[in-house]
Amino acid sequence: MKRILIALAVLLSVQVADAQTKTPEVAKKAVEAADAAAQNPKKAVKVATWLKLATSYMDAYNAPAGNAWVGATKQELALLMAGQKPLSVESVVIEGQPFQKEIYADKEFYFNEAGQLLIINVTKPVVEDALAKAVEAYKKAYEVDVKKSKVKDINTGLQTIAQKYLDEGMNSYTFGNLAEASQLFEKAAEASATAPLSKVDTTALYNAGFTAWAVKDYERAKTFFEKCLENKYYYEGGEVYAKLADVYKNLGDSAKAVETLETGFSAFPQSQSILIGLINYYIESGENADRLFVLIDEAKKNEPNNASLYYVEGNIHKQLGNVEKAVESYYECAKINPEYEFGYIGAGILFYERAVELSDKASNEFDDKKYEALVAQVEEALLNALEPFEKAYSVSKDPSLKVSIAEYLKNIYYRFSSKGAQYEEGYNKYNEIVRTGNAI
Repeated sequence: MKRILIALAVLLSVQVADAQTKTPEVAKKAVEAADAAAQNPKKAVKVATWLKLATSYMDAYNAPAGNAWVGATKQELALLMAGQKPLSVESVVIEGQPFQKEIYADKEFYFNEAGQLLIINVTKPVVEDALAKAVEAYKKAYEVDVKKSKVKDINTGLQTIAQKYLDEGMNSYTFGNLAEASQLFEKAAEASATAPLSKVDTTALYNAGFTAWAVKDYERAKTFFEKCLENKYYYEGGEVYAKLADVYKNLGDSAKAVETLETGFSAFPQSQSILIGLINYYIESGENADRLFVLIDEAKKNEPNNASLYYVEGNIHKQLGNVEKAVESYYECAKINPEYEFGYIGAGILFYERAVELSDKASNEFDDKKYEALVAQVEEALLNALEPFEKAYSVSKDPSLKVSIAEYLKNIYYRFSSKGAQYEEGYNKYNEIVRTGNAI
């Protein structure tokens, strides 16, 4: 997905075909019968009655999808759903990805180009709010289960419901309905927190907060991000701190925002989101940006051999416009750890971006002498970028990162390919690496 900061990795459940799935008609009758039993005072004291009601709601929830499951191919579904034909079929694009959408009376199937079912969207549920009603039935089952003999069954049911809510939240997120997705992620967290399961689902909490933040519902987002921190969930190297600080900022509490950023920076000094938040705060507030270097120095005292801290220091200098100090910090990384490529990469990108900036300026310059002077500066910046990128490429052991570095080197050598065989050879070398994706 393009909105990469949502925690998606564990959301998609592994679903399999279930030959015992009830038809919508049968499932509805089963719910009515189970509900009638639960209304009977004599039966209402039995745990089996409430488990049956919860299961009936779950069957009703699953009924519209039938035997279909996410990950199934069209060929597999053709065998299992021989009696069902779509009312219509159309091509749609979701998040830049093409899908074939099959529309049925009670659901929609979305297939990718490989013919694999990726999204099931139920449009006509058998019972409204079936998942919420199933949760209530499981609560009642736990209440009347005096001997606690069915705790395992209840927990399994609650876990299934939480996963269903996560899947629904994912669908809403995919369709761009972020406010709805936030509500569904919250319901997933609530299902997990329900006794006797009583688990804190930090992924669901983060996603509820992230989607609320994305639609600028900051009060709601604050609630979930604060819960994440209470449960020591930080996501992607401290992203929760960065998001919560932005929430505080938008709610007008700048003191709380910077406090959150500084706390996050102490725990995750390599977090670019936190670092950028701090830099922006000190620039916008007009306060002394030296506080940033106090924080990084404190981190260095705790980890004197951590080369990445000097890389962070270089990024701070770069953002503040201190080019020479930025380069000095980047190269300091190699003194701490000669195999740490990011210091070299930082220096290379700084010079490369300077060359791009000067090139853009030159393209709008009509005075020949000024133009030629700018071109000379462009070439100087590119040559300055060449050495650190070469060193980064030589020390890196990450093939994909080496290919990315090669992209920069290819472009630089191409610029000078007419000025000597060494540049032409360099271009040919790195162009081949980029073309094949195979780093030497």
